[in-house]
Amino acid sequence: MLLMTLKPWLAISILFFFFISNVIGAFVGINIGTDVTNLPPASDVVALLKARQITHVRLFNADAHMLKALANTSIEVIIGVTNEEVLGIGESPSTAAAWVNRNVAAYMPGTNITAIAVGSEVLTAIPNAAPVLVPAMNYLQKALVASRLNNQVKVSTPQSMDVIAKAFPPSTATFNSSWNSTIFQILQFLRNTNSYYMLNAYPYYEYVHSDGIFPIEYALFQPLSAVKQIVDPNTLFHYVSMFDALVDATYNSIEALNFSDIPVVVTETGWPWAGGSNEPDATKENAETFNNNLIRRVSNDTGPPSQPKIPINTFIYEMFNEDKRPGPISERSWGVFSTNGSDVYTLGLGSSDSISDNSSTAFCVAKPGADENKLQDGINWACGQGRANCTAIQSGQPCYFPDTIQNHASYAYNDYYQRMHSLGGTCDFDGTATMTTQDPSSRTCKFTGSSNSGGGVFPPAAFGPIGATSQCSTIRSPVIAYTMVVFLALLILDVNAHFVF
Repeated sequence: MLLMTLKPWLAISILFFFFISNVIGAFVGINIGTDVTNLPPASDVVALLKARQITHVRLFNADAHMLKALANTSIEVIIGVTNEEVLGIGESPSTAAAWVNRNVAAYMPGTNITAIAVGSEVLTAIPNAAPVLVPAMNYLQKALVASRLNNQVKVSTPQSMDVIAKAFPPSTATFNSSWNSTIFQILQFLRNTNSYYMLNAYPYYEYVHSDGIFPIEYALFQPLSAVKQIVDPNTLFHYVSMFDALVDATYNSIEALNFSDIPVVVTETGWPWAGGSNEPDATKENAETFNNNLIRRVSNDTGPPSQPKIPINTFIYEMFNEDKRPGPISERSWGVFSTNGSDVYTLGLGSSDSISDNSSTAFCVAKPGADENKLQDGINWACGQGRANCTAIQSGQPCYFPDTIQNHASYAYNDYYQRMHSLGGTCDFDGTATMTTQDPSSRTCKFTGSSNSGGGVFPPAAFGPIGATSQCSTIRSPVIAYTMVVFLALLILDVNAHFVF
């Protein structure tokens, strides 16, 4: 027992950490691949992340443009050592030090880099590199220590479920014995550096390869009938989803090598939304169901049955379709956003959900299916002669995405209309606009509305832009939480509090 008086700055730090650690729950992040024909500029990608309030991303490399664009956003970033780089880094401490200086130290603290993922499924993808995998991790760790970044940046290596010999039942799962030596060294490294196990877990593949043993509802987080319940015969744990079972199989495999207290983070999971004729389960409906149920599952802040108190932080694979990837159609169909920023399907990630309908408010928006040339003319008029404020739909701004003429026209039209309708401005734009009571806002891109009580919902037709002093704002940390932290910190300083450890 050590009785000590905390210095003021330490008291605030401990209190702040304690409070925030109990407020912030599990997160769902996203992977950003680059095998994309029309990959948007890094600034646009980051604008989309901010617009959707996505707070965690994983890059498969250390792309300089992305790392610069992510600066001063607070978005937490995992950067990747590519498989091609693993051999060089694993054979040379100086190469590892140069990599850290070039790709980590050069961007911190502006860019919030939190981890380095060493390779991608190295043991199964490039098994010849297995002997240098752990040396590469150690050399990178030593380089971080030398740069005094080891407390902010963790080192780990993502592995697929293929390194586990048999995943079901989860209670008896073990790593493939051929990898035991290397995996033991990996786990020893993770424990010694307080890092975490990076798992790539795909219920889609597990379901497809199960030959009908498991029902598709189990893979999609959907309710199972009484006769389809999945139960581990050894622990009697009920598994309501294959995702939970895969994570638990990993925890049990780790425990089988006598390691504990190493959390599992799912660095890749998802579901393809298109496939070939021999891939009938790769559909938009299934992808939408899986990812939305995944988000709900992770957001409940609980772990799998064997580790209920450890939330399953997860990264969805992936942001855009990587259409340059070889293989079947499904390999190129995992993206949840189109490169113009629109949703491939409805996804409750971040702030993509629309504000609920409000029948007392009217908005002027572009008509669905309107001629794009006329819409562009309308945008030009609204943002020019009509004096609408169109800053928010410029590249890099909160309402830029989705980057479509329809979306931009709706914003510009509405901004004009809300400013000018009391002076006779109308919502027509050569027949390309219409009034609606359905709020087109997202949580970060706000369309200003007007009361329907004066003059009716549908004003007289006449060519004129639509405008609303539309504001786009990102939801910040709760003011109440911040106030409590400050108040309690001041209280500690005032009474020169003593803590018993």
